[in-house]
Amino acid sequence: MNRRYFLGLALSAATSPVAASSIFSRRIIDRPRVLSFYHMHTEDRIDITYRIGEVYQRPAIQRLNQFFRDFRTGDATAMDPRLFDLLYDLKLSLDEPDARFNVISAYRSPATNTKLRRTSSGVARNSLHLRGQAIDIRLPGSSIRRVGNAAVALGRGGVGYYSRSDFVHLDTGNVRKWGA
Repeated sequence: MNRRYFLGLALSAATSPVAASSIFSRRIIDRPRVLSFYHMHTEDRIDITYRIGEVYQRPAIQRLNQFFRDFRTGDATAMDPRLFDLLYDLKLSLDEPDARFNVISAYRSPATNTKLRRTSSGVARNSLHLRGQAIDIRLPGSSIRRVGNAAVALGRGGVGYYSRSDFVHLDTGNVRKWGA
């Protein structure tokens, strides 16, 4: 927003504080929420406005559901929109408004989850990845400690620090953390 916009608000406030306050609030509330991702396995990229004000943009959510598909099987599910809100709030709390998250994993089909459980002790039987409620990410230029600590400070969902694999797990389940 430019200086003239704020000057106009100030002039309006001098004559009508209620009107200026209402205009200012509406501008902030109606602001588009944009997320950017790069998928490490598919090499797909997406920059998308997923929500405007309180309204999730259905076509955008459908594109994100496809983007976050199980890259091993091609299966997709309806991702939890609260996960997108968490990522949006995370980038703002990190003061990274133009952040492009690197995605390691999002939705996992039951077959993929079973396969991964056979080869890794860190894969939960009832993983929230199975329900579209979890994502594993990196943020280029930021350590997993910085990203994880910012996510923990938001106080929403689970946060796992995976330093050996260099990613942070985020989910919309109960508030908890591990690996820090």
